Amino acid sequence: MYLENIVEGIELEGQYSECKARLNREDNESWLKTVAGFANAYGGTFYIGVEDKTNKLIGFGRKEADSERNYFNNQVNEHLFPRPNIQFTFLKYENKDKELYIIQVEVKEADLKPVILKYKGVPSIYMRRDGFSNGASYEEIIEMSIKGQRQQYDSLYSDETYKKEYFTKLFNFYSEHNNGEALKEKALSSLGFYDNNKKLSNGALLFKDDYSGGKTRVQCSLFSGFNKGSERIVTISKFDGNLIDSISYMNEFVQQRMNHSLIKTSDSRINIDAYPSRALFEGIINAIAHRDYFLDGTQIQVDMFKDRLEISSPGSFYQGEKIQRTYDLSSIISKRRNELICGILVMCNVMEAAGTGFDKIIEDYKDADENHKPYIYTSTDQFTLVLPDLTYLNGVLKEDDAKVEFVPANKGTIHDEEVLGYCYNYARSVADIASHLGVSNSTYLRNNIIKNLVEQGYLEEIKSGKSKTYRSNRNMVRLA
Repeated sequence: MYLENIVEGIELEGQYSECKARLNREDNESWLKTVAGFANAYGGTFYIGVEDKTNKLIGFGRKEADSERNYFNNQVNEHLFPRPNIQFTFLKYENKDKELYIIQVEVKEADLKPVILKYKGVPSIYMRRDGFSNGASYEEIIEMSIKGQRQQYDSLYSDETYKKEYFTKLFNFYSEHNNGEALKEKALSSLGFYDNNKKLSNGALLFKDDYSGGKTRVQCSLFSGFNKGSERIVTISKFDGNLIDSISYMNEFVQQRMNHSLIKTSDSRINIDAYPSRALFEGIINAIAHRDYFLDGTQIQVDMFKDRLEISSPGSFYQGEKIQRTYDLSSIISKRRNELICGILVMCNVMEAAGTGFDKIIEDYKDADENHKPYIYTSTDQFTLVLPDLTYLNGVLKEDDAKVEFVPANKGTIHDEEVLGYCYNYARSVADIASHLGVSNSTYLRNNIIKNLVEQGYLEEIKSGKSKTYRSNRNMVRLA
């Protein structure tokens, strides 16, 4: 019997869940860091009595389950500070007329971060990313500390003093989008743009005329084909400037390079832009508004492909669920990560006071067929809005699997063809591959399948910061 037989809709071992057949009493750190990682990220569920590679139920008798639960609880009390919010549930099942239990441990996201694991006198901080619990980066530790105090990056105050002449572009932007009305300094003050001593907030600094720091970095790229890996880059450019100029830069980059076409009717011609202007603008505003400005060394990416435009912003949706891919944009709920920045954009009449602004994108694509519907997907470190090119007749195909041909790999597995087909059109993470195959994100998957294909040249490993994705090598794999 397997875990999915008794837990309906269970996500196999990944970002939000992990399984252990038994707690390793010789190496408590190996599983305590998972508990700490869940608490420092978005929470998760720990199953004890379940084999991690197969999700096969091992189970406990009731007395043994009580003992295992108590040991888990005592170790958490001893080694994790502050103690995360944990809830235990015994899940009962029967095997050969014998009553057995597995232990379900729900670890809540910590209110006070970071949760520190102190083991053998050494304190460590762990973060859960893409199904693994690894040491937190410096930026993640700073972000956790500030979030634990219920503060946002843009609402913290700097040492710089407010002067109206520093913000001419913001005042002009407001006037442009409010029928020539002048922006009042009192309105800025009420938003927390500066404090009683005229000290500017971090968010306000990003609107300064001369701001050029890395917090607002943007990279725009145009590719000749359908993906980043094997296609020629036509142009790539980076921009560092204030948020007003960043919005204009991204908008103009796409407007100047996108395709246009027309449809002839009996008495007129209908012009079609690859990306409706309003949908494009809303996508850019959304990326600016919900970006995680704690993350240094990152950038908003605007990538134009033959069939679509992708706008990716650092940081997954704030206090929102990770989304593999959804076309139901109206269903997405995300709390504001940057109250001040969002407040300014709302005041400037370029962002909705409530919601994500996706309704306007849905409206602009309402007459599009299924292959031309926009969609969203997220990971632990970014979210991406995809706008299909309305002038590209085939649209963005939904099929994830390409039919591929290749010489069988040495020590290959029954999963090789499916993995290579899944990774042919798009680069995928290990968690994506595991989910697609319907298997756990296990050592067997990583070493016996993925690593084997990488070492023999069938898969290409792509590193981006601390994350890795995999794409089929088109010199070794071809479409059938």
